[in-house]
Amino acid sequence: MKVLFYRYGSICEPFLLTAWEELGAEVTELTCEVSNKNIEPSEVVQAVSRTLMDGNFSLVFSVNFFPTVSDVCNIFHIPYAGWTVDAPVMELYSKSITNPCNYLFLFDRCQYQDIAPLNPGHVFYLPLATDPAYMQSVIRDAAKSASCTGHNRFCSDLSFVGSLYTEKCAYDKLSNPPEYLAGFLDGLMAAQLKVYGYYFIDEVLPGQVIADFKEHLPGYYSPVDAPYLDDKTIISQLYIGNKISSLERVRLMKLLASHYSLDIYTASDTSGIPGIHNRGLAKTLTEMPLVFHNSTVNLNMTSKPIRSGIPLRIWDIMGCGGFLITNFQSEIPEYFTPGEHLEVYESEEDLIDKCGYYLAHPDRAREIAQNGLELVQSKHTYRHRIEELLRTILEHK
Repeated sequence: MKVLFYRYGSICEPFLLTAWEELGAEVTELTCEVSNKNIEPSEVVQAVSRTLMDGNFSLVFSVNFFPTVSDVCNIFHIPYAGWTVDAPVMELYSKSITNPCNYLFLFDRCQYQDIAPLNPGHVFYLPLATDPAYMQSVIRDAAKSASCTGHNRFCSDLSFVGSLYTEKCAYDKLSNPPEYLAGFLDGLMAAQLKVYGYYFIDEVLPGQVIADFKEHLPGYYSPVDAPYLDDKTIISQLYIGNKISSLERVRLMKLLASHYSLDIYTASDTSGIPGIHNRGLAKTLTEMPLVFHNSTVNLNMTSKPIRSGIPLRIWDIMGCGGFLITNFQSEIPEYFTPGEHLEVYESEEDLIDKCGYYLAHPDRAREIAQNGLELVQSKHTYRHRIEELLRTILEHK
């Protein structure tokens, strides 16, 4: 099987490349968008078309969905498989979503339920995965290293790896909102912060709030080719969802830092969080696995636009044999048993208590982490997912 892998630089692309090759696929990588983030659609058309004409490809694959790539595949009558790893992915609402060449796999069931009706029989649910073999190799190599300095640098009692969203929150561009609008939005976000496992923002936005929000948001996101995308979705997921994520992460970091020694690996500004230890960025492929493996407790606060699904951070922490405490997501019990493979929290108080318990009982944390590692090794690798993706395409093609 010959596969054209259209890449843009997602952190999981190297693992997916390995999975395709392990399954015997002959993979050609198209990396024009990795080096040029401002590439024009016409250049994408030329690059993909030229590559497809030069080889007898069975399939084009990408992480997330690229409408231009889909359009080219449609012309060539070649199946296009896209697998989302992010939310929101606004390109899913483009006209190209209806192309019959599409075989789209969405990791968040709420995302799937939104998009599946737009192209029945061509949109499927597929959870994310991890690469335990790679993660464990990085950890073993670090442990065998003659210099332990770098290895020990990534040891923590309590740690979080990721953005606080404070530096990329488009909601903060809201300019001079009317008093009623600011009050409504503040109250709405405060209510959502108290609810775990269910995102309700898009269900309760009145039309007047939507209209006034657009009026007071300079540079409001307005895609030119997205006939299935409405303002309620844009505001609830792209703007409010990311703002709530930012508020939650800053708030929980302050709370945790007031109780425990907390290390955070981020490029976000943490100067307003007393007591936190900002360790800077951890390199995804070489340092992040060490943080996950060597922390007594790893934290996950799922971005709110991921309404039901399990984010990559959860899978990767478990693939590193790290112990995880995460917010509750409705899909977690479908794959893991809390208290056996990972731990979940359902309130701020619950998070504080569980962090304290497992910091005081590291042996129990290591036992749960080992259970989680064994489970993802046996059922939830990228190879498992690509095998399922191929079976699904063959069954529906």
